[in-house]
Amino acid sequence: MDDYNDLVRQQTDYKTKRENKYKCESRDRLSKILKKKVETTMIGALSSVEENFSFLWEVDKDEMTPEQHMMHDLYQKVRSEILDKGNAQARNVDAEISQYEVTWLRNAVTIPVKSV
Repeated sequence: MDDYNDLVRQQTDYKTKRENKYKCESRDRLSKILKKKVETTMIGALSSVEENFSFLWEVDKDEMTPEQHMMHDLYQKVRSEILDKGNAQARNVDAEISQYEVTWLRNAVTIPVKSV
């Protein structure tokens, strides 16, 4: 009887460990995806600014006027601030997710079986 109880306990322990591991993997997966989305948003914002305003400084470095130098320096400052703030938010993702119990709901398909 003790062997049976040990076997039941081991099975329960195994299921618990497997479930905990799955939750950790789910949390890590969500964290990775959210960080990537934050980074993509930052890079997209910078790309839009550069695409629409680069005419203000877009010349060879040697041929820039003082105003173009000022605009380029201002863009570099704004770019740096956007990246710093975005990276801070990406780091905050882990802190926020740690307050939740996360389980990835995989896509599951139930195929109906008709009896003949």
